[in-house]
Amino acid sequence: MILKSRAFGQRYAFVVVAITFVCLLIAAGLRAAPGVLLIPWTEAFGWNRGIISLAIAIGIFLYGLMGPFAAALMLSFGIRRVLITALACMSLATFVSNFMTQPWELILSWGILSGLASGCVAMTLGATIINRWFVTNRGLVMGLLSASTSTGTLIFLPGFALLNDHFGWHAVVLTITIITATLIPFILWLLPERPADAGLVPYGTTYNTPATATVPRSNPIRNSFVTLFRAARNRNFWLLFGTFFVCGLTTNGLVGTHLIALCTDHNISEVHGSTLLAAMGAFDLIGTTASGWLTDRYDSRKLLFIYYAIRGASLIYLPYSNFSFESLSVFSILYGLDWIATVPPTLKLANQIFGDQDAPIIFGWIAAGHQLGAATAALGAGLIRQVEGQYLPAFVVAGAIALIAAAASLAIGRVRMNAAKVA
Repeated sequence: MILKSRAFGQRYAFVVVAITFVCLLIAAGLRAAPGVLLIPWTEAFGWNRGIISLAIAIGIFLYGLMGPFAAALMLSFGIRRVLITALACMSLATFVSNFMTQPWELILSWGILSGLASGCVAMTLGATIINRWFVTNRGLVMGLLSASTSTGTLIFLPGFALLNDHFGWHAVVLTITIITATLIPFILWLLPERPADAGLVPYGTTYNTPATATVPRSNPIRNSFVTLFRAARNRNFWLLFGTFFVCGLTTNGLVGTHLIALCTDHNISEVHGSTLLAAMGAFDLIGTTASGWLTDRYDSRKLLFIYYAIRGASLIYLPYSNFSFESLSVFSILYGLDWIATVPPTLKLANQIFGDQDAPIIFGWIAAGHQLGAATAALGAGLIRQVEGQYLPAFVVAGAIALIAAAASLAIGRVRMNAAKVA
């Protein structure tokens, strides 16, 4: 391992990024799969959309809630151990869902187990990798890692839809099981715990730069809450948490979960609906990477203002469009470019305000807000559709909330928190 990484020199950091990208991509595919499986599960078991939306919402919520604890676990036990355990649990949870016959089994497999495991393979993993392996170009690299979510959608959703059409939902579940398990040996082979373990230093430093002190092992749960309580005294934490709540509400929870079902309400097939999501994923790959580049150069608060404003306008526009090829193309481009472009500037603000050591855990709590918002929309939009018979109110309200988040972004400060004052 050390010899191979030495051959790359500091550029081995980008090999680590590539491994992380693939892991995040697979986790994104797993989390996106219920969007394809919602209707097949309804037809196979006779469950209503509210019940299935509840299971999806629990999975999304736990996916986010695990963020700060995953970051603390990685500090205490190492990235490799946490990542391998999470991938094994993801594979097991999806596999056992093949045998479910009751709603509680869906909630247990796709909600609780899958949510907790995939929560360790999320944005906090990217933040931890970046803070360990990079000193420069952090915004760009976070943009690339954030784009893995959209790329997962781009690669997997159309394939999942086709698998479901030809072989049924069991084929989708088995595919996820196999792909997830296949990653484990590559983690063992290619992912050092820290640059020093491979005889390297973080990208952007020199071999004469003093090594970053290793954080002593501590209780990860206590560490997560102590860091949260310290950050909660800073109003910027709540502004970041609140705006990222809106980010999750308007992306994973609403569009990621219910867009395909919305399309079927307008006589657009599941395959075409998943293709629309895939097109958005392609544009998000561009938009989020560009957002990382912009974050290294411009005011993150102003970037967030622009992103949320575009998102709000797009959401309000969609239900009033005629769902023609042209109108859906406009939506997919605007929304795709903006899907999770918010991640790089949000992480940069967290690093600026809270410092490199606390930032991964605090960003984990902020990301928990993202998934809490996503869970709220996944459940809320499903219930609105169940009661009202349409999705229009859900999309309009979400668009208005995004416009409020745009204004709130400008109130975020950039002064680093003095840990001594708040300890």
